[in-house]
Amino acid sequence: MDAQPPYSGDETVIRVRGLRTRFGPQVIHDGLDLDVRRGEVLGVVGGSGTGKSVLLKEILGLIRPAAGSIEVLGHDITALSEPARVALQRRWGVLFQDGALFSSMTVAENVAVPLREHTDLDNATIEAAVRIKIRMAGLPEDSCSKKPSQLSGGMRKRAGLARALALDPEILFLDEPTAGLDPIGAAAFDELVGGLQRSLGLTVFMVTHDLDSLITVCDRIAALVDRRVRTGTVAEMLTESHPWIRNYFHGPRGRAAIDAQEAR
Repeated sequence: MDAQPPYSGDETVIRVRGLRTRFGPQVIHDGLDLDVRRGEVLGVVGGSGTGKSVLLKEILGLIRPAAGSIEVLGHDITALSEPARVALQRRWGVLFQDGALFSSMTVAENVAVPLREHTDLDNATIEAAVRIKIRMAGLPEDSCSKKPSQLSGGMRKRAGLARALALDPEILFLDEPTAGLDPIGAAAFDELVGGLQRSLGLTVFMVTHDLDSLITVCDRIAALVDRRVRTGTVAEMLTESHPWIRNYFHGPRGRAAIDAQEAR
C-alpha cells in the first residue's frame, strides 16, 4: 500500500475521555477514549448501532453525553456559553449525509449561509467567496443557480462540502460522504477530500463504511467495538484480533479493497 501523507504532528485537536452515551436503558458508548491529531484524516467505522454518527454529533455538541468529557480545539464543548459555542463552530465544517441542503435555496445561497450568519462581509465579497468554494468542491459554475432537486446525489454532496468549507475551517466532519455514490463517483469524492486535506491542512473526522475510503484517504482508523474504540493504521487493523475488526478487514470486500490499492 502507498504510504499516507504524514499529518502535521502530535497536537490533539479532539480529545474524548470516559465517554458514556445512553438512550434510556440502552448504553451505546461506555468509557470511550479517543484522540484526533491535527492534520490527520481519521476514519470512524463500526457495526450497525455502535454509535458512529452519534459520536460525531456529540463532538459537535448536538447530543449531550451521559458522562465523560469532549474537548475540541482546547475547549470543553459541554461547558461553553452560547457565544463561545458559536465562535467554536466557526472553526469547523460539517457535511451530513446527502449534503443536508436547504431545498428552497440555490447552491450558491446554501453555500452563503455560514458566511451571512457568521461574518459581516458585504454581498460582493460573499458572492466571490461562494464561487471559490463551489469551484474547490469540483462543481461547475452553472450549478450555482440550481436547486438541490436539480442535482445528482454526488453533486449534492459536493455542494454540501462547499458549504462546509465556507468559513475556512480547521476541522472537517464528514458523515458517510460516499454513501449512495457509484464506485467512480465515490473514488472521485475520496480524491477530492484527500486533495483538499493536503492543500488546506485540514483535520478530517470521517464516519464511513466505505473500505476504499479508509484505505485510500485515511491516516488512521477508529473502530467502534464493545462500546469503546480501537485505533490504528490499516496495517495495524489487519493484525487486530477482535472478531468484528477481523471480519471487516479480512472479509471478501476488505481483501478486495486492499488488494486493489496494493496493485496501484
